[in-house]
Amino acid sequence: MMRTISAAALRRAFLYSVSTSTVLVASLGVAHAQAEGAASGGHADIVVTAQFREQRLQDTPLAITAMDAGLLESRNQTDLSQVAAQAPNVTLTTMSGSFGSSMAASIRGVGQYDFNPAYEPGVGMYIDDVYYATLTGGIFDLLDLDRVEVLRGPQGTLTGRNSIGGAIKLFSKKPSNENSGWFEAAYGSRNRIDLRGAANFVLAEDLYGRISGVYKSQKGYVDQVDYGCANPGNAQGISRLPNTSANCVIDKLGERNYAGVKASVRYNPSDNFDITITGDYTKEDRTNAADVLTYARPDMQQYICGRFCTYANFYAPAAGQLNQAYTMPNRLKFEGWGVAGNMTIGLSDSLNIQSITAYRQYRQKWGTDDDFTPDLVEIGQGFNDLKFWFVSQELRLNGKIGDNVDFTVGGFYSDQRSTYYTMQDVRYIAPGYNLQFMGNDPVNADSKAVFGTVFVRPVENLTLTGGIRYTEESKDYTFVRKNLDGTVSSFLGQLDGLTANYKGNRVDWRLSADYRFSPEVLAYVTVSTGFKGGGVSARPFNAAQAINGAFEPETLTAYEIGLKTDLLDRKLRLNLSGFINDYKDIQLPLADCSAVTPPSSDPCAVMKNAGDGQIRGVELEVNAYPVEGLDIDASVSFLDGEWKKISPAVGGNYTLNDPIVTPKWKWSVGIQYRADMGESGSITPRFDLAYTGKRRADRVINPPVLDYYDSYILGNARLTWRNANEDLSVSLEVQNIFDKYYEGYRFTSVYALSGTGYSSIGRPREWAVSVKKQF
Repeated sequence: MMRTISAAALRRAFLYSVSTSTVLVASLGVAHAQAEGAASGGHADIVVTAQFREQRLQDTPLAITAMDAGLLESRNQTDLSQVAAQAPNVTLTTMSGSFGSSMAASIRGVGQYDFNPAYEPGVGMYIDDVYYATLTGGIFDLLDLDRVEVLRGPQGTLTGRNSIGGAIKLFSKKPSNENSGWFEAAYGSRNRIDLRGAANFVLAEDLYGRISGVYKSQKGYVDQVDYGCANPGNAQGISRLPNTSANCVIDKLGERNYAGVKASVRYNPSDNFDITITGDYTKEDRTNAADVLTYARPDMQQYICGRFCTYANFYAPAAGQLNQAYTMPNRLKFEGWGVAGNMTIGLSDSLNIQSITAYRQYRQKWGTDDDFTPDLVEIGQGFNDLKFWFVSQELRLNGKIGDNVDFTVGGFYSDQRSTYYTMQDVRYIAPGYNLQFMGNDPVNADSKAVFGTVFVRPVENLTLTGGIRYTEESKDYTFVRKNLDGTVSSFLGQLDGLTANYKGNRVDWRLSADYRFSPEVLAYVTVSTGFKGGGVSARPFNAAQAINGAFEPETLTAYEIGLKTDLLDRKLRLNLSGFINDYKDIQLPLADCSAVTPPSSDPCAVMKNAGDGQIRGVELEVNAYPVEGLDIDASVSFLDGEWKKISPAVGGNYTLNDPIVTPKWKWSVGIQYRADMGESGSITPRFDLAYTGKRRADRVINPPVLDYYDSYILGNARLTWRNANEDLSVSLEVQNIFDKYYEGYRFTSVYALSGTGYSSIGRPREWAVSVKKQF
C-alpha cells in the first residue's frame, strides 16, 4: 500500500537531510583545515558583486556560478548561450527562426521564451549592472569580459522584476592604468573566421581608455533545398524555383555573420571618485536559424528532407489579397547600440553613492516560414520588423554603521518603447480563410522601484541579511490591424486602434542568515521572493480577447539552504545548495477563452495566470586542484516538482500529471592539465563533457501526447600551447566532438492546422585553430 506524503513533510525531510549534510561537511572542514585560512597552493578567488558590494564568491550566501575570462576561453565559450553547460539547473536555448535572434533563458525551471515585447523575461540579463530588457538580441558575445555571474533563485530584492528564476550578469574589463592589449584570430569548419581583440590605453593622468572588437563569420550547416529540383515530377506538382543551382541547394541556414565593437573611458583620480562611460555597437546579418522539419502528418511526410536539410523555401503563391507570388526573406538583420555611465562618489570613509545610467536601442528584421514546407496549399509566412529603445537610471547609497552593519538603499527607473511591425500571411486556419494583415503595434512599458538591503553581524562569524523592494510597473499595447492595402483589416478590424493596458505593483523581500564555521566552511539559509511582470495578451483575435487579456505577475517564494567549502588546504571546493520554490499565478496560454470573453468562433490566444506549482532541486559544484597544473571542475543538478493547480481553460497542452519543470538532471565535468616545458613554454590539454536530460516539448498530435526532447551529452576538447613568456598561444579546439545530433527548440504552434512542426538543430562537430598574441 502506497502512503501519501504531504508537501510539508517532504519539505521538513528535505531540509533536515541538507542540514545534516551541512554539519557533517562543516566538521570535515574543521578537521582538515583548522586555521589554515587562505592557504596557498589552491585556487584563486573570484570576487563578485551580487549583493551591491565586492565579496569573495565563497563569502556570498547565494547560489552563484562565477566564471572568469580564463575559464571561458579554456572552455571554447564565446557567446552567452554556451555558459549554461556548466551552470547547474540553467538552460539557455537559441530559438528557432520564427523568434528571430533571441534566446530562451530558464533557471531552476523558471523562465520565458517568447520574444514579443508584451511578455517579460523570467531571468534577468545584465551587462555591467545595466538591465537588458528583452530576449531579442540576448545571445551576447563574451567579448573582453572580466567575469560572468549566474545567480540562481529569485533576485527580487537585489535586481528587481523579471529575475524570478535568477539573473545572469556580464562584467566587462574596466580601463586600467596600463598600455596593453591582445588580438586573436581563428579559422575552422565551414570557413569559420573569428577575429577578436582589445587594447587598453593610458590617455592622461588618471584617465584610461579601452576598446575591443569582434567579427565572426561561418557558413551554415542546414541545406535549404529546392523541393521541385530535388524531386522532379513530384505528385504535388511543385516546380523547380528560378535560379536554383545545379545541386538544388538554395541557401545554408544557421550561418554566422556578426560584428561588434565596445569602447570605454574611465576617470579615476582617487578612491573617492570613479566614472566609466561605455558605448557599444552590434550588427548581425545572416540566414535564419538552423531549422529542419521534424514532425509531419502522414500526408506531409514527403516534406521531411533529412537531418541537416529542409525543403522550406519561404515561397507563397498568389492568394487572397496577394495577386502575385512572392518569396519571404530567409535572413535576419539585427543592428543595435547602447551607451552607459557608471559613477561612484565617496562621501566619507563609510558612505558612497553610485549612479548607473543607460540607453539602448536596436532594430531587428526577419522573415518566417511557419509551416516550413514548399506545399502550395497549407501556408503560413510572416515578415517582422521590431524596433526597441530603453532608458534606465539607478541610484544606490552604500554605507556602514560601525563595524557590524552594512547597508544599501536605492531607487530604479526605466522606460521602454517597442514598435512591432509584422506582415502575416496565414492560410492554414480554415479552407478559404486567408488571414492576411499588417500590424504596427507600439508597446510602452515603464518600471519604478525603491529598495534596501542591510547586513548585520550580531556576533562573530554570523551575518543576518534583510532586503525589501517595492516595484510599480505599467504597460500599454496598441493594436494596429490593417489589410495589406492599408485599409482596416477585414477579419481583425475590431482590434485596429484598440489599446490594452496593465498596471500593477509588488513588494519583494529576502531574509538570510549565514554562519562561518571556520575559514573553510560557510553555511546559509535564505527565504526570498521574486516576480515576473504582468502584461497584456499580444496576439488576440478579437477586441474582447485584447481587453480581457491582461494578466498579473507570476510570483515565487524560495526556501534555500546552502553550504560553501574550501577543503584540503583549498585544493577542493564543494558548493552545495538545496531549494523548494512555491510558484504561483503562472502565466500560461489559454486554449479556451470562454471564461474571459463572450462566446466566439475565433481562435483563443489569451495569456492568463492559470496555474500554481512547486519546484524542488539540489545543486552541487566541485572544483579540485589535486596537484600543481591539474584543474578539475564538475557540477550536477536535480530538478523536480509538480503542478498544484491548472485552469481547465489551458486545455490539453498542460495537465496536472505533466512535469512542471525539465530537465530533471544536468551534469558537467571538465579537466585540464598544464604541462610546463621550460623554455619551450607549456602545453595544456582540456576536455569537457556536459549532459542535459530530456526536456518537455509541446504536444503535437491529436489526441495530444506529451513529447520530450531527447537527452544528450556534448563533448568539447582544446589543446593549447603557450610560449615561455605567456604572451603567445596557439590552440586547436573541437566542439561537439562526438558529433551528437540534438534539438534546441521545436516550433509546433501551428501543427494542429498545418500538420507540421520544425526544430532548431544543434551545431555538428566543428574544429578550429586559433592564434592569440598579447602585448
